[in-house]
Amino acid sequence: MAEAALSATESALENQRIGALQIRVVAICALIQICDGYDVGSIGWAVPSLTHAWNLPPSAFSLAFLWSNLGVMVGALSSGPIGDRFGRKPLLLASMAIFGLASLLSAFTGSLGMLAALRFFTGLGIAGAFSGTTALTGDYTPQRLRATMIMVTFTGAPIGGFLGGQIVAVLLRHYPWPVIFILGGAFPILLLLVIALWLPESPRFLVARTNLTPRHRALLARLGIAPGQATPHGVDIAHENPVKMLFGKGYALQTALLWVIFFCSLVNLYLFVFWLPEVLHLTGMTPPEAVFATSLHALGGIIAVLYLGFLIDRVGPERSLALHYAVGAVFIALIALVAMPYVMLLAVIFLSGVTSIGSQTGANATCGALYPARMRTSGIGWALGIGRLGGIAAAPLGGFLLTRGLPPKQIFLSACFFAIIAAVATALLVLRGTRVAPQLDLAEPASPGSDPSAWG
Repeated sequence: MAEAALSATESALENQRIGALQIRVVAICALIQICDGYDVGSIGWAVPSLTHAWNLPPSAFSLAFLWSNLGVMVGALSSGPIGDRFGRKPLLLASMAIFGLASLLSAFTGSLGMLAALRFFTGLGIAGAFSGTTALTGDYTPQRLRATMIMVTFTGAPIGGFLGGQIVAVLLRHYPWPVIFILGGAFPILLLLVIALWLPESPRFLVARTNLTPRHRALLARLGIAPGQATPHGVDIAHENPVKMLFGKGYALQTALLWVIFFCSLVNLYLFVFWLPEVLHLTGMTPPEAVFATSLHALGGIIAVLYLGFLIDRVGPERSLALHYAVGAVFIALIALVAMPYVMLLAVIFLSGVTSIGSQTGANATCGALYPARMRTSGIGWALGIGRLGGIAAAPLGGFLLTRGLPPKQIFLSACFFAIIAAVATALLVLRGTRVAPQLDLAEPASPGSDPSAWG
């Protein structure tokens, strides 16, 4: 009986149609990701102004970068199990509240130490939001389109980086640096109301509840699920430690490779996010000009969404995403080694964003698609948490290379090396197993890649 209920419920969720409900979930999750994209860029945008306001060398801000990524790592590692055991929506509400308040308080700090401490809490909050949106989008999209829809959600991050950079570039001409963090804190706090009123909980968590409100019953009916048709063990949610399941039968190699990909990809990404504004400033651009040029890097990440998610769903990440990382290494090398006219430099920065940010977004989508629902938040959360060790390394790495006397742009040569490693690790995902037809079964897969939700 339980197996029949499982089959009916999971079949409905894995084959749901894309309608107004699914679009609403993706849209709100994309708004949350806008906060992530803005937050990632905000500290880098502030550094050129803060070096003058606080009379500090650029390398000193490695401390703020470090604590920001430590917060993300702690938040990612803790939010995964929370989201898989207790639900996606409570995780998102708590995460956005922490992030918004910490960002607002950053506008009123007067020391690097206090700024670094607050950056820890902004990272803590945004990591939970990152994991929660990935898992919730996966829960509201069918298996055949999961990577594509997760990538659509992640357009929010580069949109936040691009539009935020454009707005900040204008505001910095009229206001001092605190305006960056005021704007970055006000939006997520306002977004809390939208999440509370219009973002639904995962249907897998709703169907396992004994007492449902009429609103929740109507939501399940829209998905073709009759409340009460599945027991708590009849849906694909975690009933044991989801972190342990990441290394269960069939997932160990996949998990290890994804951790390598995320680590290398985020070293690459954060080296640019943290240091590109200051490097451009050191080469002669004003702070507003440096912020504008950097925002084109984020804009490039939006373009990748138009095709990369489709390719991942159709031909798999092993070929499409691996090639993306490899091409990205070429554009990074051009920035580091070739003296270019201003317009050409802007174009190459844009193309490096298409490949580097686009590749990381593709890795997010791949992670969300390859793990089944019961460990999806933990899968993306732990990949992000381990990956943020790369972000942590990027902060002192950039500062160290600048103090070694290298020409500023050449600090990005190290990013080429990490992009190539990410490309190789992504290609090796082919070893995780052969894709098979879906079999909605809560047992661990008999062989790598045999879980229906694990292959996206």
